[in-house]
Amino acid sequence: MRAAAKARQVDLHGATTANQGYGNAGSFAHKLGGELLGLKVVAVSDSRGGIYNPAGLDYAAVLAHKQRTGSVIHFPGAQPISNAELLELNVDVLIPAALENAIHGENCERIKARFIAELANGPTTPEADAVLFAKNITVLPDFLCNAGGVTVSYFEMVQNAYGYYWDEGEVHQRLDQRMTAAFWKVHEVAQQHGVDYRKAAYLVAVSRVAEAVRLRGWA
Repeated sequence: MRAAAKARQVDLHGATTANQGYGNAGSFAHKLGGELLGLKVVAVSDSRGGIYNPAGLDYAAVLAHKQRTGSVIHFPGAQPISNAELLELNVDVLIPAALENAIHGENCERIKARFIAELANGPTTPEADAVLFAKNITVLPDFLCNAGGVTVSYFEMVQNAYGYYWDEGEVHQRLDQRMTAAFWKVHEVAQQHGVDYRKAAYLVAVSRVAEAVRLRGWA
């Protein structure tokens, strides 16, 4: 998200954000979005519904409320909002972190966010992708945007193979380097071919697999 904003020359500090989903992905997006990027999360939701406060929602308070009650709904000082309404809010950043196909042909025209960071798997349909691209909405595709967990799993495998373990700071540093480099490669290919980031990410991935196959003499 940080790199995508830099590519569009957008300052994220104070940027309004809506998170659909408040499990591991959505709740940590709330926490880290504020801590690392200065995002102002104005709406969050879970399977029972959502809450909205244009002044912003405090992460610790919302998390404590969810842990106490089992849901984010009825959070003091916030307005109730549905999952469908949350997606269409006039915010800078939209983070679908819950359902597959949440953004589809029937609602994509009403999406107002400048950035969509896909933390759910497959939250945007191909039909919606085309509309969002035409509207100049930056969509960070799921298999790039939420690949950090898999990347750290790879780091764990490397450490186990070596029998030498890194501290948490080094893990974060290496993850940052990998994810940032991945974004800029996807951005480069998107600019080169005039396509959205999802198609560009596929182009990068397929070309790397093809090159690995060639180097191994398999084709």
